[in-house]
Amino acid sequence: MNEIPSHLVDGLKGHVAKKIGAIARPDEILFAAELPKTRSGKIMRRLLRDIADGHALGDTTTLADPAVVAKLKEQYEE
Repeated sequence: MNEIPSHLVDGLKGHVAKKIGAIARPDEILFAAELPKTRSGKIMRRLLRDIADGHALGDTTTLADPAVVAKLKEQYEE
């Protein structure tokens, strides 16, 4: 993905801190063109957590497009 302007990232972090509290302010924000979804269209948040935590991905048989997970993992590891 293209480089995201730092003012946008800082603005999002500030918005989270203002609306939820400083404890919820993210250390890092990543942008993605697509998210891993099941065939029925639900976002597989478990896979996003697994990628962020460096865990094995586990069961991915219900993914609509497995290539999305590979792209996200590659982007996160950069």
